Amino acid sequence: MRQNPARRTALLDAAIEVLARDGSRGLTFRAVDVVAVVPIGTASNYFASRDDLIAQVAQRTRERLAPDADEVEQTMRAPRDRELVGLLMQQILARMRADRSSYLAMLELRLEATRRPELQAALVEVFSTNLQESISFHLAAGLPGDEVTVVLLYLAMSGLLVDDLTVPEVLAPYPYPALIDDLVRRATATS
Repeated sequence: MRQNPARRTALLDAAIEVLARDGSRGLTFRAVDVVAVVPIGTASNYFASRDDLIAQVAQRTRERLAPDADEVEQTMRAPRDRELVGLLMQQILARMRADRSSYLAMLELRLEATRRPELQAALVEVFSTNLQESISFHLAAGLPGDEVTVVLLYLAMSGLLVDDLTVPEVLAPYPYPALIDDLVRRATATS
């Protein structure tokens, strides 16, 4: 397998675009090569199989959707209250909107995982890690709420993001900032 990290990343980014645009059935080495604008056959030199490509795409989307450390550091200078939790949720929404392709690619992988147990195992690891990191961050930062609060926020934001990035008209009557603020207020009400 080829080892050029920049080329591998470009191929993974192209695969994300293919997944977002065409779904998992459209994810072929040829489609990735076309989107990456590389010679046909390049992707097959970097990934042992389509399964290998898919597993690496899952990790790459996690990297692409991760928050910027400097932005988090700046944000965390605010008082540790509900308003800060709301701001963090707003930043998640903004980050997912900014990289819509990565989020949609992960939705495609979730659907594909219902048919492929090995992919499901890989995604369980990715999403469990994300959730555990969110819980650890929240608790270590002294934000209002407990572990279950973070899980509830995760579930609610997941639903909001799916609708926002696929059928935004569903939530159009509800202003997102107010919706997120109310979600945070209700989730942290017992804190």
